Amino acid sequence: MAQKPIPVNTPLLDGNELKYVTECIETGWISSEGPFISKFEEKFSTYIGSKYGIAVSNGSAALDIAIKALRIGPGDEVIMPAFTIISPAQAVVTAGATPVLIESDPITWNMNVAEIEAKITPRTKAILVVHIYGLPVDMDPVLDLAKQYGLKVIEDAAEMHGQTYKGKMVGSLGDISIFSFYPNKHITTGEGGMVLTNDLELAERCKKLRNLCFEPNGPRFIHYEIGWNYRMTNLQAALGLAQLERIEQFIEKKRAMGKRYQKELAFIADQDFQLPLAETSYAENIYWVFGLVGPSEEAKNKMVAHLTKNQIGTRPFFWCIHEQPVFQQMGLFKDEHYPVAEKLARNGFYVPSGLGLDETDLTIVSQTMREYGG
Repeated sequence: MAQKPIPVNTPLLDGNELKYVTECIETGWISSEGPFISKFEEKFSTYIGSKYGIAVSNGSAALDIAIKALRIGPGDEVIMPAFTIISPAQAVVTAGATPVLIESDPITWNMNVAEIEAKITPRTKAILVVHIYGLPVDMDPVLDLAKQYGLKVIEDAAEMHGQTYKGKMVGSLGDISIFSFYPNKHITTGEGGMVLTNDLELAERCKKLRNLCFEPNGPRFIHYEIGWNYRMTNLQAALGLAQLERIEQFIEKKRAMGKRYQKELAFIADQDFQLPLAETSYAENIYWVFGLVGPSEEAKNKMVAHLTKNQIGTRPFFWCIHEQPVFQQMGLFKDEHYPVAEKLARNGFYVPSGLGLDETDLTIVSQTMREYGG
């Protein structure tokens, strides 16, 4: 039984975070201008392997900007997974375009790339891949289809800082990519995000869109297009720069945590719970979170209740896009069903796996799960 509450995520902030944030305060550079922003953009984009980085206020903002930067709008279709957080679909819908959904792979939990080509129409403008829960989408077939049909590829790599696909950094493979720096990510800025691209024209357009579409060389307060105030602050960037200095250490810790859970929770497979796939032919799991899928919604709920009773935090998996009430009210996805995605959404949850957890916490989680009687 847990002796103290164990949250589902605790960030690790014991590097240069305080030093850099203090510098912001002492110099007065606390808003969306200041030296840490460009430093963070440069170092993060270099780390991922992209030419240009545009820091923004959060990952959802990055998606809004990416969609609009590609001039996706009314009449366009964007192919994307049925199983993901609402943000990618929201960005597509608010741009006036239509999300076209793809079923999940039952083993990797990512979109089933074998089903993409059948969904391509003359209205398809882009394929938006979302790398889910630690393993990347199989990108080669996606990139081949994009080339064949003249489509853009958007990578939602919000959960994938430092993950690779066949040795190449995830987030460097598409035409444009986005990252999130929410506190449960491998590195955090509290809130925050980044758009990455190798296309200079796209990068300049993203910079305008994050800053109310001010003209860089035009008269102040004259606007020719609608944008957003999606800027990142110098304080956030300072935090991110300190976190980025230790990203390889964080990745190593996450993978060690995942491997330990794989070993200590192997018994739960006998109760028909599915553990995350440790690796594929193209990637090793980076364990953004350690997810489990129960044999039924009832079994999942019983396990979650057992952990909650013992003060151990959990989170449910994302809810399917086609089952979101807000989209159903818009008349989207009528009579669409994706059984694999629906099973993941109903039966999936994840256990504490934040960077701030210690060995004792992991032991308590594993032991508590062993006490589960079903």
